Amino acid sequence: MAIEFEGKSIETTESGFLVNMEDWSESLAQEMARAQDIELSDKHWDVINYLRDEFINHGGNQPNNRTMLKALGSKWGTSVTSKEMYDLFPGNPSKQAGLIAGLPESKRKGGY
Repeated sequence: MAIEFEGKSIETTESGFLVNMEDWSESLAQEMARAQDIELSDKHWDVINYLRDEFINHGGNQPNNRTMLKALGSKWGTSVTSKEMYDLFPGNPSKQAGLIAGLPESKRKGGY
């Protein structure tokens, strides 16, 4: 599969994840989010940037939803619920946000 974006064909997996992380940009993330009916807010970007930082700067770490709740709760200074994360990324926060963040598809089993 591929995404046609800004005159380029960007290769993706069958699940829609980027084949090459270097193809990612903020404008591509916005396009990928729009394709999933998500308008990116500051909180969306916090999640995306957190996931990219964890993957790129912490040995390919791909946090699960529970870990994301704790980390973003610390960043936002409040307790974050699973519902709030699913309101941001209804297709499973860690996976859908990871897709929009341009990360490889997580092979982690289990959901929470």
